[in-house]
Amino acid sequence: MINLDKGDDVTISLKHISVGLGWDPSAKANEDFDLDASAFMLGVNKKIPSDPYFVFYNNLISPDGAVKSMGDDRTGGNSQKGDDETIVVDLTKVSPFIQEILFTATIHKAVERGQNFGRVSHAYIRIYDTDTKAEIAHYDLNEDFSTETAVEFGKLIKKGSTWVFEAVGQGDNGGLRALVTRYAN
Repeated sequence: MINLDKGDDVTISLKHISVGLGWDPSAKANEDFDLDASAFMLGVNKKIPSDPYFVFYNNLISPDGAVKSMGDDRTGGNSQKGDDETIVVDLTKVSPFIQEILFTATIHKAVERGQNFGRVSHAYIRIYDTDTKAEIAHYDLNEDFSTETAVEFGKLIKKGSTWVFEAVGQGDNGGLRALVTRYAN
């Protein structure tokens, strides 16, 4: 298992991987946080080719069957140990025009609830073998995102016939709407 820092990358030699995201509300937050994991399947223009290539709680599987969300955990880290949300990726099924798969987390109803990633702790993304559950790489989000309501955690990048996972750690204070605006065609 490789621990990544922001900007680090690792070559993925497997065909079936899972992306687990986890978090906890900070000790100061006495409330649940509903974070949502999403995947944006991007073409060479860094945009989704069409809406179904945006996988999230209202679209659980991509049209090519390559990316699948395992559902929405609405309690924000209080319900279980380990990953709060998981996205499963079958790299053998990814449409040939997809060049990147970006994994994000956003806070549902962040503005109404007055929540941001500054009140979330122990946030991470990890890549593991779907079949054996062996962890390949792990990235702890250590930055202080005191106003951000969306974070680009990491991305898979197609390089020739191989895929590379890169730790991103980029925050945005516009929530899910800002990410959809940035990556929609």
